[in-house]
Amino acid sequence: MLRRRFVVPVLILLAVLGIGGIAYSQLESGDRGILPLDSSGTLEIGGIHVDVGGTDAMSARYAGWKIAQRQGFKTLWAKMHNAPVSEAPNLPDSTLDDIVTSINVEREQIGPNRYIADLGVLFDRARAAAYLGVEGGEVRRSVPMLLIPITVTGGTETSVELRNAWQRAWAQFRTSQSPIDYVRISGLGVDPMLVNAAQTERPGRGWWRNIVDLYGAADILVAEVQLQRSYPGGPARGTFIAHHGPDNQVVGSFTLTTRSGNVPALMAEGARRMDILFSNALAAGKLQRDSSLNLPAPPPLPVEEKPIETKPANATNAFQIQIDSGGDVNVYNFGMAHLRTMGGITSATPQLINPTGTSYVLVNYAGSINQLAAALGGRGWAVSAAGSVVKIKSASGKPPPLPPPPTPAQSAPQPAPKPQGAGR
Repeated sequence: MLRRRFVVPVLILLAVLGIGGIAYSQLESGDRGILPLDSSGTLEIGGIHVDVGGTDAMSARYAGWKIAQRQGFKTLWAKMHNAPVSEAPNLPDSTLDDIVTSINVEREQIGPNRYIADLGVLFDRARAAAYLGVEGGEVRRSVPMLLIPITVTGGTETSVELRNAWQRAWAQFRTSQSPIDYVRISGLGVDPMLVNAAQTERPGRGWWRNIVDLYGAADILVAEVQLQRSYPGGPARGTFIAHHGPDNQVVGSFTLTTRSGNVPALMAEGARRMDILFSNALAAGKLQRDSSLNLPAPPPLPVEEKPIETKPANATNAFQIQIDSGGDVNVYNFGMAHLRTMGGITSATPQLINPTGTSYVLVNYAGSINQLAAALGGRGWAVSAAGSVVKIKSASGKPPPLPPPPTPAQSAPQPAPKPQGAGR
């Protein structure tokens, strides 16, 4: 009997711990989060192939790096000026050593007296600007654009919920030379809950406005890759699709394959090619910000015009009534009821209804604004008037009551008084 008593509580406790573990694992950041590489102070040229010999392995490697610096500067100069590489100036090795910050080895083979490698060269932006002929080394940039990487594989869409090769490729992509001002997310904190594959399909502009404002962006770019593998570790094929805006409009697409199964290299090349797609679309004027991402303008207040001629005393004037409900919807309801039952008001048309905030009502009143304010004050409202606007709110914090209807005795006609001294 003792064993039976403890079976049910233990099962309930295990179920609660299991559910709590699932919820905690969704917020745990141990298997997600890739910080974007900061490339704001460097200029990079990659994919420089060198094949050089030397008296020994170290001298051949050193000579290969010198050649990579020379070719890298000429390629960077030609890219900055949109000119052929042959027109680039020749800088001495001492100057190149001063403006080059590092050499990235992408692939290398070192022999006894030969060096074969694919290298990348990083230049200091400030130091290289004078030799590149570009002030400050700056390039024309777009407005800040929130980049959302989406990976579709095995029928599952993943953004930054888990670490993946596509997010890593964008985190390691050097954006300093791109005309697109990317706002890249790391996947830490609340990123997976706010910026995910499901969010890219939502048309609601209010939620989009909150997201782009949170990340300091002005527009949205979605980089999608559909990855297909022949078998684990085998050839892979990726279809890359570039999207823009809250409506997920397609900018362009391309397909890359790898026979060796090197998915990280495939994703790195896909990020580079997709940046070219976005850059060309920006140059063609296709990345225009959707105006629906702007906050809606407040309703305009009626403009008070000076009368040309004096109106009669009983003329009807238009005034705006602002009902401050103070968070109580009943205050707005009673305010509308007062306006529709008050003498002198011929019409009351709501302009903006905000039952828990401030609502705007356009009324036509046969009288002046001071008379209207006095009539509302007599109904129990706290009134302030300026120009053609009258703002009312509850003085007691509760809706002022409506005046009671007249009783039958009050509404019946009273007999005329008899003259004094008259007989019966």
